[in-house]
Amino acid sequence: MGIDWPRGIAVLVLTGVATAIFLREMARIYRFLRLGQGSLRVDRVGKRLLDLIVYVLGHVKVLAWTYSGVLHLFIFWGFLVLLTTILQQYGEAFVPGWSLPWIGNSPVLAGLQDLFILLVLVGVGMALYLRAVVRPPRFRSSNPLDAYLILGLITGIMVGLAGSRATAIALSKEAPPGWLAGAFLSRALAVWFKGFSPSMLHLVHELFWWLHLLIILFFLTWIPEGKHLHLITIFPNIFLRKLTPRGALRPLDLEKAESLGVGKVEQFHWKDLLDTFACMECGRCTAVCPANATGKELDPRRLHTAIRHHLVEVGERVIAARESGQAIDRPSLIGDVFSEDFLWQCVTCAACIQECPAFNEHIDKIVDMRRYLVMEESRAPDTILEALRSLEARGHPFKGALASRTDWAKGMGIKEVARDGPAEWLFWVGCAAAFDERAQKVAQAMARILQIAGVDFAILGGEERCTGDPARRMGHEYLFQMLAQENIATLERYGITRILTICPHCYNTLKNEYPQFGGNFQVVHHSQFLAALLREGRLQLRQPLNLSLTFHDPCYLGRHNGEYEAPRQVLRALGGNRVVEMERCRERAFCCGAGGGLFWAEERVGKRINHERAEHALETGAEVVGTACPYCLVMFEDAVKAKEAPFRPRDIAELLADAL
Repeated sequence: MGIDWPRGIAVLVLTGVATAIFLREMARIYRFLRLGQGSLRVDRVGKRLLDLIVYVLGHVKVLAWTYSGVLHLFIFWGFLVLLTTILQQYGEAFVPGWSLPWIGNSPVLAGLQDLFILLVLVGVGMALYLRAVVRPPRFRSSNPLDAYLILGLITGIMVGLAGSRATAIALSKEAPPGWLAGAFLSRALAVWFKGFSPSMLHLVHELFWWLHLLIILFFLTWIPEGKHLHLITIFPNIFLRKLTPRGALRPLDLEKAESLGVGKVEQFHWKDLLDTFACMECGRCTAVCPANATGKELDPRRLHTAIRHHLVEVGERVIAARESGQAIDRPSLIGDVFSEDFLWQCVTCAACIQECPAFNEHIDKIVDMRRYLVMEESRAPDTILEALRSLEARGHPFKGALASRTDWAKGMGIKEVARDGPAEWLFWVGCAAAFDERAQKVAQAMARILQIAGVDFAILGGEERCTGDPARRMGHEYLFQMLAQENIATLERYGITRILTICPHCYNTLKNEYPQFGGNFQVVHHSQFLAALLREGRLQLRQPLNLSLTFHDPCYLGRHNGEYEAPRQVLRALGGNRVVEMERCRERAFCCGAGGGLFWAEERVGKRINHERAEHALETGAEVVGTACPYCLVMFEDAVKAKEAPFRPRDIAELLADAL
């Protein structure tokens, strides 16, 4: 068996050229990532490595969408297993029939390789059916030719590999390869080549062999140019992902920041830029986006693809400008790449983040650009600016509200910290329950329950300020930090450590974001507190309500903080009720439309998000829509009036108070 020097050298030269092209493009991408802000910090390495196993190798998030998840699993694992055939092929380049120890002579591995050739082709067929026949909406804004080219290349690789293995078997009649026994597919295909002459068989084998190798080398050069770059970038992207609570936005160092927010692509955090190169363009984020589903411009997938394309377009010029100190002409990030409407349509519900297999963070990028608009440019929708001015002047965003923070509590005998001293629990009322007439009933119901259960609690009354949640999500980081520091000082002055709140937005901010500024408290949402009171037997129900109920998961309680069960425990404990889930519930619940500060915005484009959610509730036939957020409650009340819906929105505290 001689050495085939011409073929071996040709393979090495082609591989060298393809590798050089690949490395050149990857180096270019790395230079673009280094334009971003922030430093590399890696903690909890064990957790990060486990995430790679679970989410990359195990495909846990990808498989949440069963059909597309299975086809992706077939193709992904197929390429991992079939990497062994590429190693074998490089030996064969110099010595035809060469066998790599443990790989080239293993019948078990050969059977596994054949199985995954078949599964990859099945996956390609499933993908073609999904794109060409089913055509889900999430694919409509992507490039179909790009997708079909990728599927064609994958098919070509599999055909080349299967053909080369089958013809190798047909060529080796006198000395069959050691892997022959396990190669069930290759043996079956070899039958097709029985009638070929030896010279023709050798020619066909070479054609298949080179087809397999050349497509792989072309694929290597093309990876940095297309969405399949995620095959490489998804590993560092998941390993380096944010491990802080999902509901905690990245703080802005107002004293050291060169820009208040992001107005240019290089002002993004470097990890935000890595996100864009890890985007799989699968469209799952867009498919679950409530703004996009109701006819608005916002497209979470385009958020990442547009940033990436813009970075690639201007990156070299930005690098050159940094070195020369000269300004450059370029499209504006906000205006040319994204419209202001695009940025102000996000309700920060985190549905996109929940679904993203690459763990991309959409909200941070949108809020960073809002920060630039609000703090650098003083630009925002008029109603947003009015809410921000009210927050700054009055400590709450309800412009024109005449009530005080304690009007809802008149005649209830509730203690105030300043007057009566601290209690075991501080009842953080929140702005909605203090100033919105409908939401005030939730605060009253909760207070009655606490009194019945004998809980020692007090309120801050006039000393309570907005936690700053709407200011932060509207982009006014300075105002948020001012409110946060004022509230932390008040809480620490009274020695308060345990906080109970009925608002998921207050809950999220107090629990997850105040620690960024030294405010560390035990924070409990009222759904959790009520479920605990019922478990402990501290509440005795007078009679069952006998209602058909459905529950709407608030985004900042559910997706942002992972609490789905506590409110359902309360509903189930009421007795005699039939709880029917909406189709989109728990992790995949549909937002009410109030998040991200948009409770104070005019929804002028497309269908109103709360109207869409009300229709989801109508489909259940429930008499009552339960929720655990005053903003969700008000949004449902608005939808009921507009659509004349037959159900009643009620907070779980109101329902429990009725049953006591």
